Amino acid sequence: MLISGPIAGRRRRAAAVTAVLTCSTVLTGPDFAAAGGPPSPSAAAPRLEWRPCVRGSAFDCASARVPLDYRNPGGRTIELAVIKRPATDPRRRLGTLFFNPGGPGGPGTVQMPQTYPLFPRELRERFDIVSWDPRGIGSSTAVNCFATPREATTWIVSKPIGFPVGARERAAWTAAYRDLGRRCEQRDPQLLRHVSTADTARDLDRLRQAVGDPQLSYLGISYGTFLGATYANLFPGRVRAMALDSTINPQAWTNHASDRSPRLPTFLRMGTDLGAAATLDQFLARCGATTTARCAFSAGSPKATRDKFDRLMRRLREHPVGTWSYGRTVGDTVNSLYNVHPGWALLAGRLQTLWQGRTPAPSPLPAAPPIPYPHPYLGDEQAAAVFCSDSPNPRDPGAYHALEEFSARRAGDAGRFWTWAGEPCATWPALAANPYRGPWNKPTAHPILVIGTTYDPATPFSGAQAMAEELAHARLLTHHGYGHTALTNPSTCVNAYESRYFITGTLPPPGTACPQDTPPFAAPVPRGGIATGGGAMANRRS
Repeated sequence: MLISGPIAGRRRRAAAVTAVLTCSTVLTGPDFAAAGGPPSPSAAAPRLEWRPCVRGSAFDCASARVPLDYRNPGGRTIELAVIKRPATDPRRRLGTLFFNPGGPGGPGTVQMPQTYPLFPRELRERFDIVSWDPRGIGSSTAVNCFATPREATTWIVSKPIGFPVGARERAAWTAAYRDLGRRCEQRDPQLLRHVSTADTARDLDRLRQAVGDPQLSYLGISYGTFLGATYANLFPGRVRAMALDSTINPQAWTNHASDRSPRLPTFLRMGTDLGAAATLDQFLARCGATTTARCAFSAGSPKATRDKFDRLMRRLREHPVGTWSYGRTVGDTVNSLYNVHPGWALLAGRLQTLWQGRTPAPSPLPAAPPIPYPHPYLGDEQAAAVFCSDSPNPRDPGAYHALEEFSARRAGDAGRFWTWAGEPCATWPALAANPYRGPWNKPTAHPILVIGTTYDPATPFSGAQAMAEELAHARLLTHHGYGHTALTNPSTCVNAYESRYFITGTLPPPGTACPQDTPPFAAPVPRGGIATGGGAMANRRS
């Protein structure tokens, strides 16, 4: 899910459901499960030779060759790493559900197996779940701007963690990303210009052809929602079913397709800073409303806990705890808001440890999936290559300190983090050779389901509202909850609507809202104790 990027150091109930399902709206006929359209020429499809990823694995792996430049299909080709978990009930199989975990820069071959248990049971039964490492990423033909791992490590330690604080760190940050851009331009400038979202959408259509589906079924989360919207407008007649979870505002991402230099970086245009601040406020208020047994950082009330956090941030500005500087701690805090369980409790524990002047233990890494290369190289340059070629950001590195102060006035500590997340694009050397910047309202063969979480620290709820309005035929499903994506912060209600939509084409009624299954810290919050707000953008790993 990531929206990471260069971009901040990437290293990460039932009764109510039954009642609302009875008034669903069917916008397609009973043949929706087998809905088809004219297939693309079979000669265009790559050949997928599936075999178990590792001995005894339930996942199958394959590779696909696609053109680097779709305007020159006979030229250089690149390789895509692809992974599949076959439908668990093959007698009732409906086809393939493609999944993109976000980013940009999320490796599907790693993240799909990790998140597979979270997919609704009905979807695992009826669909082969397929994902892939997008071009430029992970185990596909990847952007890698260093000759050796030691070079990459030396570059990483040359810059601040999280975001820069003070003139010296700002200079080091800017110099590091300028150097990264120079290295990337020297190693493979052609690849840098062909890793855009539009290029990946064309790859996705080739993969659809390769599995033999006449139309696409697709679930995209975080950045994967922008990829889905791009596909839907490049290939509107090939959309069978598409769910976009934790959605990016496409106009904000592309700066309304303007050729003028943007005044604000991407994440400030999107309101990511405001959404992250609102979600952080929810974390502190809910933490303060419960006991230290439930939230280790609680100071006994929402106000006291907010004050405690502010005092900790001021202290870390002057006196870091080991390598835990103010910038690193804010970055870790924002990223840790993505997954409520167990992320919020673990974050509270780290903040309390820092409050006590001790170094927190490192966060546990997710279990490695059963694939040949569970830990591919995922350097900052991979997300930057996609993000900076797609989304305009101010090109003057010297402007970002003033932008940081502007965002801090409206969004506090989280605003500083999200401002600097766009700065690597100031000196990035490449733009997409063949991007897609709109329009976003081409009529699709079938309607699209848009899912937005009310307190999302990576993609604000306003982005889901905007996407639902931009697309020609879409329905918004509101997830009243916390964290980044309903997939990883589950709602039985959302899962029920999503499953019915993919299987039968039934959309939720207009205005439908679903609760989250388990609220943060599992304790009620006093009325009036929590501020309202939106969300932000990106699952970025720290």
